[in-house]
Amino acid sequence: MTSQKSWTADRIPDQEGRVFVVTGANSGLGLATTRALARKGAQVILAVRDEEKGRRAVAQVTAEGSGARLEVRRLDLSDPDSVRAFADRLRADGVRPDVLVNNAGLMAPPRTLTAQGQEVQFAANHLGHFALTGLLLDLLARGEDPRVVTVTSANHRMGRIFFDDPTGERTYSPMAYYNQSKLANAVFGRELHRRLSAAGSPVRSVLAHPGYTATGLQTAAPVGLVKFLFGRLLLPLAQTPDRGALPQLYAATAEEVRGGELYGPDGMGELRGAPKRVELAPRAADPATAARLWELSEELTGVRYALPAAA
Repeated sequence: MTSQKSWTADRIPDQEGRVFVVTGANSGLGLATTRALARKGAQVILAVRDEEKGRRAVAQVTAEGSGARLEVRRLDLSDPDSVRAFADRLRADGVRPDVLVNNAGLMAPPRTLTAQGQEVQFAANHLGHFALTGLLLDLLARGEDPRVVTVTSANHRMGRIFFDDPTGERTYSPMAYYNQSKLANAVFGRELHRRLSAAGSPVRSVLAHPGYTATGLQTAAPVGLVKFLFGRLLLPLAQTPDRGALPQLYAATAEEVRGGELYGPDGMGELRGAPKRVELAPRAADPATAARLWELSEELTGVRYALPAAA
């Protein structure tokens, strides 16, 4: 078994012939993930909202001389039509992904609703990834060592699902609704594992969190105190994206990874360090919460999984 304590991206096994879809791959953790996988021979599809930024990311990785096989495809996770179009194009083009890395995220903006009337963090961070995974699941099941890696946050432990106010009309707080979306990621990843196991599927559903990592997440959307705190005051404590991406890379490639588990940094407070298995919040593994969130997610996305509910 690989020693997690000393695990770095250099220890990623050869990925030649494998296809990865990485959401939010043009910057931050997604770009670091793409770069590391490309160095190991993987074909990476950069699923990004801004194709021009995606092309710049491809040029950056290609210039590093990895011989990377990279492709940019547009995906706006907050738009159900964009999610379906992305999945339909992959299918039409005969692309068979082996691993889906649900990485993209939005953090603590002012209250914003999507065109479909959903709170944007819940829509982009959770609902979009729920729908994308469901639409690609049959393709993934035919892959080599297939996995779904959903990136959550240590903040999931502070979250709750606002089932009585999912759009934040009455109770919106930027960080509370960010924490909701990260708890939803954790609940989804764990429940997906249970349902895949019940179905006898070869796909592994794994969770990862990056600790405290310096990315555009802390500065692109937050305002006020949240932006000052995470995007400036505490930033010197953050690790680099290359280090922050290690847990999701480990989850996506290490042989010993088990479905349903969460991997995060091994340092104090899980803020930084090498990847290790860490504990999920109890509410993330609560069957009643999972069943209720799954039902709501299917209702809001229109995507229904051909998987039995876990006993």
